[in-house]
Amino acid sequence: MNTPYAARRDRLRQLMRARSLDALLVSHAANRFYLSGFELHDVQLNESAGRLVICADGRDWLCTDARYKDAAARLWDEDRILIYGPDAATEIGQLMRRCGSRLGLEAEIVSLNFARSLGRAVGRGAHLQAADGLVEELRVIKDADEIKALERSFALNHAMLRWLEESQLQPGRSEAELAWAIEKYFRDNGASELAFPSIVAVDQNAALPHAIPGEKKLPDNGLVLVDVGCRVDGYCSDQTRTFWVGDAPHKEFRETMKLVRDAQQAALDKMRPGLPLHEAYTLARGVFEKAGVEAWFTHGLGHGVGLETHEAPSLGRRGDKVLQEGMVVTVEPGLYYPQWGGIRWEYTVLITADGNRIL
Repeated sequence: MNTPYAARRDRLRQLMRARSLDALLVSHAANRFYLSGFELHDVQLNESAGRLVICADGRDWLCTDARYKDAAARLWDEDRILIYGPDAATEIGQLMRRCGSRLGLEAEIVSLNFARSLGRAVGRGAHLQAADGLVEELRVIKDADEIKALERSFALNHAMLRWLEESQLQPGRSEAELAWAIEKYFRDNGASELAFPSIVAVDQNAALPHAIPGEKKLPDNGLVLVDVGCRVDGYCSDQTRTFWVGDAPHKEFRETMKLVRDAQQAALDKMRPGLPLHEAYTLARGVFEKAGVEAWFTHGLGHGVGLETHEAPSLGRRGDKVLQEGMVVTVEPGLYYPQWGGIRWEYTVLITADGNRIL
């Protein structure tokens, strides 16, 4: 338990004290891993590998079921492991009742039934409240080890994209075939898994920002949008490129690509600590508004990347916080036209003391 994870839990305790919390139930898988190193993934959306009870007095608990008992004992004091049975909520609630009376939980993660059972278990003498976002507040600033892991993940992503452009974009290959080639390259070259299902979209399919690869084939002359990421040492990468296959691209492609790259650069030029999140979005959107094409920019400018592909902060029109040194965010403007396709170009950047650095 004497690891960098313990230092993170101590920082979390400072946030808990500001909320007068005696204990916090951590249920989100990435938050659990960030604080303990235990199980980055849950098995399925409806099944959890476990939860943490972080206590103000420092006597933290790792709660899991019998399948994970040995794995938990490899990194946690066995005297502070709760192995629960079928009624996890009740057993965890009974444990939390012993930790104090002001108790928090990640309400956005647990089901209503779980929260009700937990509430009954802690009893009327305790106050159970939603306490979302506390761990995410820590995760949004990456430490030196996290940045190194992200750099390794992005280095592999860059290498894959070079390989893809130089040798794989051949007319007649299907979107699904390319998606499999991408996944295989990542796994063969050091990734533990994909960060998210690869997006490979040809021509009109590229007008769907989250297109699913299918049997549509690369044409002799046409575009393909590729949005891919891998996981290395627990950390994700995320990059989008839009390629032209064949002879010189048509006028719409060239003009749209220039607008997208100009919009991206307009944001990158100003992104540094203190810039409001919504202003980064506005800078990119302003390029599209000047050209009269803003209606085809249908999503935010970017999002955080780390243990998850999509995490805080969000660079959108409603972003009410500011960029901070140590944040890692995507910058991915795009324009999408159902008639012929879409173009997105994505960098992920580390916010530095005096600006940003592309990973």
